[in-house]
Amino acid sequence: MAMPTAARIPVVAGALGLVLTVSNQLSSDQVDPALQRAGVVAAILSVVLMLVGLLWSRINPIDAERMELDGVEGLVFAPELPEALRRELGWGSALVLTATPAATLLVIWKQTLLLRRGLLADNGSFTPGAICQRSLQTGKAISLVDLKLYPGRDEFDGLLPGLPAVLVQPIGPCGLLLVGGWSARCFSRSDLTWLEGWAQRLTAEWAPVLDEVVVTVAAPDDSAPGTG
Repeated sequence: MAMPTAARIPVVAGALGLVLTVSNQLSSDQVDPALQRAGVVAAILSVVLMLVGLLWSRINPIDAERMELDGVEGLVFAPELPEALRRELGWGSALVLTATPAATLLVIWKQTLLLRRGLLADNGSFTPGAICQRSLQTGKAISLVDLKLYPGRDEFDGLLPGLPAVLVQPIGPCGLLLVGGWSARCFSRSDLTWLEGWAQRLTAEWAPVLDEVVVTVAAPDDSAPGTG
C-alpha cells in the first residue's frame, strides 16, 4: 500500500537526520562525551520521526483505487414476492449500496435467488459454491478482502466478473447475503456489523415468509404440459 505524502515527510526527515548523525560521528576527529550524547539524542529523534510517519500511514491509509466493473445497474426481484417483503429487501439493499462500498448484492434463500441489485452480471445466475457453503455451515461471515488471492474466486463470477472483494454473510441456516465491493479491502468493521444486523433481522422477522415465497417460486406451473 502506498504511503500518504503527509506520512512520507517525517519518514524522509528522520532517515536523513539519522544518516547525517552517523556521518557526523564518523567524520569527527575527536569523540568527546558531549558529541556522543548529542549523537545519541539526534539518533533517537530521527528514529521517532520515522516511527511517527509509519504510524501515520496506518492510521490514515490511502483508500484502494475503485475499479471499473462491467455490469448494468438494475434491481431484480424474484416473482411472487409479497409487497411487504419487497419493501424490506428494497430498503435494506438500498442502504447497503449507499452506506457501504458495495457495488452489487444478492439475497438467496434456500437456493432461490430473491434479489439482485446494483451492478448486475449478464448471465443473471449465481450458484453458491464451497465458500458459501462453509459460511452457512459455520454461521459466520466470510470476508474475501482481495479476491484475486483466493483459489476459489471463480465461484463468484456469477455475482459479477472481476470483483476485487466479496463478503459472504449467512442469513440464518438457510440464506445468504452476498455483497461485492468496488475495491480491495473496502469493507470496514462497521460495514460488517451493519450487514450482520440486517441478516439477523431477515432471519428473525421474515423466515416464515421467506419459506413460503421459496415454495411459491419453486412450485411447478400447473398449466405446463405434463404437470397435470
